[in-house]
Amino acid sequence: MGSVITHPRSVSSKINQNGRIVIPAAIRREMGLKAGDTVLMEMEDGVLRMETHLARIRRIQQEFAQYRKPGVLASDELIAERREEARREEEKMERDRELYQARLQKVEQVA
Repeated sequence: MGSVITHPRSVSSKINQNGRIVIPAAIRREMGLKAGDTVLMEMEDGVLRMETHLARIRRIQQEFAQYRKPGVLASDELIAERREEARREEEKMERDRELYQARLQKVEQVA
């Protein structure tokens, strides 16, 4: 189960009978991996991608950076949106209650 470094970011490694693969020390160092660490893996178009939790968080933050508004926290924006949504729901419920009461009064007047 040896591995041969052919390029600093490209290696060849064999899979053993248990399905295990050795990650060369140079790559482990570059990724900041230590024994017992967990890595995240995903398969896309026949390519296995492996990254640390921290690397994934950083990548996702970079992907979403384009949506960030300077000086505005996404959490504050989300809370404000949710409060506005709750206010609209409350208004609708009040209108529905008033409509129900009006209909109930008409039914009582007819009876």
